[in-house]
Amino acid sequence: MEHGPCAACNTAAPEGDALPAGAVFGLETMDQQRKQERIASIIFDSISEGVFTTDRECRITSFNRAAERISGFTAEEAIGRYCFDVFRTELCNRRCALRTTLSNGAEVQNIRVTIITHDGRRVPINVSTSILHDEEGEVMGAVEFFRDLTEVEDLERRLERAAPAGNLVSANEEMQRIARLLPDVAESECSVLIQGPSGSGKELIAQALHNLSPRRKGPFVKLNCGALPPNLLESELFGYEPGAFTDAKRTKPGQFQMAHGGTLLLDEIGEMPLATQVKLFRVLSTGEFSPLGSVKVHRVDARIIACTNRDLEEMIERGEFREELYYRVNVVNIRLPALKDRPEDLNLLAEHFVQRFRERRGKGILGLSSATLEVLRRYDFPGNVRELENAIEHSFVMCRGDTIEPEHLPRKMREATQSRPKPLLSEQSEKAVIREALARNGGDRQKTARELGVHRSTLWRKVREYGL
Repeated sequence: MEHGPCAACNTAAPEGDALPAGAVFGLETMDQQRKQERIASIIFDSISEGVFTTDRECRITSFNRAAERISGFTAEEAIGRYCFDVFRTELCNRRCALRTTLSNGAEVQNIRVTIITHDGRRVPINVSTSILHDEEGEVMGAVEFFRDLTEVEDLERRLERAAPAGNLVSANEEMQRIARLLPDVAESECSVLIQGPSGSGKELIAQALHNLSPRRKGPFVKLNCGALPPNLLESELFGYEPGAFTDAKRTKPGQFQMAHGGTLLLDEIGEMPLATQVKLFRVLSTGEFSPLGSVKVHRVDARIIACTNRDLEEMIERGEFREELYYRVNVVNIRLPALKDRPEDLNLLAEHFVQRFRERRGKGILGLSSATLEVLRRYDFPGNVRELENAIEHSFVMCRGDTIEPEHLPRKMREATQSRPKPLLSEQSEKAVIREALARNGGDRQKTARELGVHRSTLWRKVREYGL
């Protein structure tokens, strides 16, 4: 049976149900295009950051799932509306990031604004914008990327509350517990013994106690008991009069007298000789002392804070430390964990020191690479926080770019970690590390997994396991 001409192309139709080759090619092209559009839509909705596009009049033309989650508006509710009607930020009427980009073509990067969500909540976000061009290169609109900063800013607020002195940086539960106690301990004015390994921040805690105490306007005097020979330590503590010993040619006030009305920090008190311990105990018991070479009795009003990296109870058993002095200075005991026992603080402290040295040195170093953080995680830090600070300062000298790489770290640190496996973390520490990293990366799991050196599926499993 013969077929008549095809109405669409005025040519004879093919036999049977077959279509012209061009029509088949067109259908295949359409199928490919639909498939690519579906893939693009899936990618668009899987991005962890909120993303939306607008036309040249700032009307929203697309709205991904993360944008729905952060703003509370569905795509159906947002598309077709002006972006300022959906987000209602404090900059919408004055300096809209999208309108700025559309007017001059300049990208806007990392602007912090607060939006009002669909249900009326105020949510801090980080905004970046860019121009969209069509196939002919004409401006067709703009795109905005935004990230929820709620978790990051909550973490910062927790750290502020946990560090009332303004210098304590920690996400570790034990350190935060200590920090919460500081105002009450400071207010009591009782003697405090701070114990912990060298470089763990004992002096910082002592300074915080003074700053928070009723004596904050008085002097804060520090004496390192391990840095002076025994014959000089006593004269430094109590002072001396002319003729007290060979070179004593004038009156010199001691540290007790200098600290009157304030706080006296006795650093490394475990290094103090037994004879000096006896005299110190007498002063703490009576509040009175006499300078060397003098019979005049002075009254002293100074709060005592003692620090040590030694186990004083073991020293008492060996007869190396006076038991009565131990109980006099140990009214409140604060024990600081080593840095290796607070792995969740490593990134926080590193960023804190980067910011400090960036301000001091005026160098445009932004942070540490993932590879550098991996080296730091494998290192034991026998020198604790002080050693980390020194390592960052060393890196600032060596680094000429904007990111600290492993080769900028001290050689000793790099060599010590070359063949060392990643340390195993307790469940509590691992949970804290993941929580801190997620908060710092704005909840971006891909970035967090890359920073922590784990596969994304492993991170996802851990997040579900710990309920993060």
